[in-house]
Amino acid sequence: MNIHPLGGCSPVPLAYYLKALGILRIIAQQIDPQVRGWWDGERFALATSLSRDELIDFFLRDYKPTPFVSPWNRGSGFYKKNDPGLGPLQTSSSPRFAVYRRAIDEAWKQLDALSAADRAVRAIKGESKGRHLSRSQRIEFRASAEYKGRLSEAEREFKRLKAEFIPRLRLAWRGPHREWMDAAMVLDEGGTAKYPALLGTGGSDGRLDFTNNFMQRLGDLFDLSSAGGDPKASAREWFNGAIWGAPIAGCQIGKAVGQYLPGMAGGANSTNGPKGDSLLNPADFILMMEGTLLFSAHTTRRLGISETSRAAAPFAVNAYGAGFMSGSVADESARGEQWMPLWFQPVTFGELNRLFAEGRMQLGPKPAREPLDVARAVVRLGTARGIEAFERFGYIERNGQSNLAVPLGRFRVPDKIAPSLACIDDLDTWLQRLRRSARKNNASAGLRNMEQRLGEALFAVIQHPDEPLRWQTVLALMAETEGIMITGQGVEAGPAPDLRPEWVSAADDGSPEFRLALSFALQGWKYDKTRGMPTDLIRRHWVPIKGRGFNKSAVTDGKNAALGVGPGVVIRGRSGLEDAISLLKRRIIEGRQKGENRLPLEAAHRAAASPTDLAALLAGEVDLDRTVLLARALMALDSKKWAKSFLSLRTPPTRIQPDEGWIAIRLAMLPWALPDGSEIGLDPAILRRLESGDSTYAVEIAVRRLGAAGIRSTLRAAIVPPDTARRWAAAIAFPITKRTATEFVNLLDPNS
Repeated sequence: MNIHPLGGCSPVPLAYYLKALGILRIIAQQIDPQVRGWWDGERFALATSLSRDELIDFFLRDYKPTPFVSPWNRGSGFYKKNDPGLGPLQTSSSPRFAVYRRAIDEAWKQLDALSAADRAVRAIKGESKGRHLSRSQRIEFRASAEYKGRLSEAEREFKRLKAEFIPRLRLAWRGPHREWMDAAMVLDEGGTAKYPALLGTGGSDGRLDFTNNFMQRLGDLFDLSSAGGDPKASAREWFNGAIWGAPIAGCQIGKAVGQYLPGMAGGANSTNGPKGDSLLNPADFILMMEGTLLFSAHTTRRLGISETSRAAAPFAVNAYGAGFMSGSVADESARGEQWMPLWFQPVTFGELNRLFAEGRMQLGPKPAREPLDVARAVVRLGTARGIEAFERFGYIERNGQSNLAVPLGRFRVPDKIAPSLACIDDLDTWLQRLRRSARKNNASAGLRNMEQRLGEALFAVIQHPDEPLRWQTVLALMAETEGIMITGQGVEAGPAPDLRPEWVSAADDGSPEFRLALSFALQGWKYDKTRGMPTDLIRRHWVPIKGRGFNKSAVTDGKNAALGVGPGVVIRGRSGLEDAISLLKRRIIEGRQKGENRLPLEAAHRAAASPTDLAALLAGEVDLDRTVLLARALMALDSKKWAKSFLSLRTPPTRIQPDEGWIAIRLAMLPWALPDGSEIGLDPAILRRLESGDSTYAVEIAVRRLGAAGIRSTLRAAIVPPDTARRWAAAIAFPITKRTATEFVNLLDPNS
């Protein structure tokens, strides 16, 4: 076996990827069945019995082209006299084109009636273009009822015959041209043709018909009129360039390359001047088209009523404008995108053909319809048959209205499965609703931008599931999305869904911000031992919820009216400090309304704030804004599942106690009685003084109340800057345990 690195075949652009598949397919089917191929870095490698020279000589002398014919397309050459692509092949006598000629003949047999109908339409239109008519006469002629009636009837007849034409071809055709038809289209249960994006609209893209272009490129490489179909003088150089990547003297200028080779398509800004012509090596186009046959729609039997045509093509999904640098909603074309597999172990063509024939992507029992689903399926469940990466291509409008196969980046299959990615399952339905809301015409730019940023963050966390900061980014964006919904945009998507406890493990980076965020998020009033959680959790102070959705009765009026947040919604996302103080003030009011003289905020099990983290917060070493932002997202944690889980956060490496002045204040604002049963009546003046920046008087009030409860302390005053005093106030919103309260009492009064 000879091992050949094919320098002309790389994973990008799409033309070069397909070219690699085409070379492997042709060699396996026509000369060396034992040939194997694989991706070796950024180029394709081939193991074959052919030497380097024998490989090129095979393509020059013995290669028999696949008969690509598309009689259902008007640009295919079947509807034009003396077509420069179809004509020379049809009249060729070379044995190497015999299969092609038979395919053309079979197409003509099925085409007579349709071709006659097309000629009738063209003839009627031609009457209005007669040179003997003046411009005004042409306009009058086209506006006449008689002309319109005849043209309409002729066009209806053409459309009827065309609708019947494709099913008739499918029944009659056999052999390689039927394989091409299977790659170019899929028939649904009603017999209507659907077109996978890889081959445009049944083998054409606008005016460019791929099959006719293929025929013309054969004429560029071979002498179709010679008895042996001999190669032309430049053919060897072109094949050397296409296969080995060898430099060539020049390419054909102005020859269409379609969507597969964006860098050579020409157009505005494609060269030093304002506009450039397309450039094409004809051997590139020939070998690329040969590679498309691996994408035959073997999946027709799996195409259900609810599936799109993309689902019938291997590794094809809907488009999503996220996960790549230039992504935007405008890139979500109806053609979708395709994930091309890369494998790094040698495979035979038969093995590769089975891979593409079975090329479906599942996320559990459901087919993966979105790129995000594909990424999750790959990372969570792995892949079959040794796929180690996917090259992602989007069929996107670029350069005006031209559709180009734009590379969107490479997605690598991880070495191990990441169980934490199951957390994203919680977001499935919510993400779909959010995406629908963000795609509405009246959706705000803020909602669209947030939905895209969330998609980008999810792609990042899927590729790096072991990095807690990426999980925290997802949580932060979820909270910011809810913040936009509260203003009335995307309300129909609902608030973030219940999150499983594993989100905490995935996002825990060991920082005080995250531990404090969890303690803030899961607090409520009156710890219920049977439930293992406090009642009346604080999430309602962030979003107006009822059950698992928004409180519909809170909607003021109009389709996009803001939710009527009411007096209970006090966490507004302005700043962490303001949100924390607002929560305290609201809870104190609600407690007084219920006859309670305590701060109605108790910690959840395994989620209380530690003295060390509180000390860091008081010292200004904690990002309070980020802490409360994460807390707003963590409020969606399923409290029942958290209570039943055994998860816990990483503990601080050292144990540090907060300032004694703040300890006195914290003990004066507890949700329960002291360990000895003593009650300390809540005085809201403490919070008001701290909020105004007056720590001195706040501490005096707290010390007096502690003294009345029997706690004697030498502390009499604490003077801190106003900013620190307000931070002291915010720190009260992070709940502590009874054990921590006992430690604080012993610090202030060792004799207690």
